[in-house]
Amino acid sequence: MSSALKQIFLMIRVNLGSLPRRLWISLSMVLSVALVVAVLSGFLAMARGFEAALVGAGSPDIAVILGGGTNQETGSDVPAEEIRSLTAATGGIGVARNAAGGLALSREIVVAVDVTRASDGADQTLSLRGMDLAGPGLRDLATLSAGRLFSPGARDIVVGARIANEFSGFAVGDKVRLGAVDWTVVGHFTSGGNAFESEIWADLEAVQSAFDRQGQVQSLRVRLDGAGGLPVLQEHLSAFPGAPHTALSEADLYAAQSERTASLIRLFGWPLALLMAVGATAGALNTMMSSVSDRTVEIATLRLLGFGRLPAFTATWVEAMLLSVAGAALGILASWLAFNGWQASTMGANNTKIAFQLDVTTEVALTAGLLGLAIGVIGAALPALAATRLPLTSALRARG
Repeated sequence: MSSALKQIFLMIRVNLGSLPRRLWISLSMVLSVALVVAVLSGFLAMARGFEAALVGAGSPDIAVILGGGTNQETGSDVPAEEIRSLTAATGGIGVARNAAGGLALSREIVVAVDVTRASDGADQTLSLRGMDLAGPGLRDLATLSAGRLFSPGARDIVVGARIANEFSGFAVGDKVRLGAVDWTVVGHFTSGGNAFESEIWADLEAVQSAFDRQGQVQSLRVRLDGAGGLPVLQEHLSAFPGAPHTALSEADLYAAQSERTASLIRLFGWPLALLMAVGATAGALNTMMSSVSDRTVEIATLRLLGFGRLPAFTATWVEAMLLSVAGAALGILASWLAFNGWQASTMGANNTKIAFQLDVTTEVALTAGLLGLAIGVIGAALPALAATRLPLTSALRARG
């Protein structure tokens, strides 16, 4: 056993020592693996960043009530009489009370508005959310970073940090045309980098009036009365006549939205990465076959000196794995430098833009890196086998 290990280590040294003779073709393998790893890492980082933006917006202490049997704000409608019935309830319905004794509740509506980005003149669709004054307080991470909140009935808007940073004309005090009327930017808010920062907030009645949505309410946001509040609220809503109403935690609402879009991102990313991996595997196969061909005489000589097939196989396989490891490490480093923290955006719920940051996590890096290593394992299999089956006498004759 000790002799076999010595033979393996010696043949590995011989293989690695000959790398300078095959520098460019070896580098091509490293770079092809790095490219595959970087591309897959970029897509996975995009999905992970989008999930973080949405999941971070959801709180298990907040429930969202939707009407019409839907589980999304788009298409939801909560009738006024049912809102009155809910707010008039005197018994325990699973909703916390505010300081005045009323329900901790905000009526809300979302309107898609088009805004032109000054940097490239592209039109972007953003979310203008009309809400009651209690609305901002039902977002646990939301904090004013400049200015003040909107006033009741006024055409004031409070802008999320991502919008304020990306679009010009949203400084505090600026006038912005949304729809057919002008609005005044009165404040900016942050929300821990989550999806709320891609929204514009305004008074509910002002939004209803400006967009001819008088009386329309798409959702109710409520603060739950403890951990058992949601089942109590759901039971209370089940007694309402007419179209069914859905009550789900804010965390579940955004988790479902994030999973749909993140799955779509991965659906595009994995096939592309695997297609590139096929090409990279072919490149690895070509590189390692070239390596074996370049060292035909060396391998034949060592075999005639008593070296077994296993050292020849192992040395070729280890060389491929080291090149793959180098490529995977280079790809992960490149993806982290290029993508981590990079600002991106995509269409989210309500067909409006959600901005987020790409996040190259350890999980993302490991997943992409494993694909890079798989390229080396598969690409080295045939060349390593070929190294064990060299016709020794023919190889030595070729030397002469």
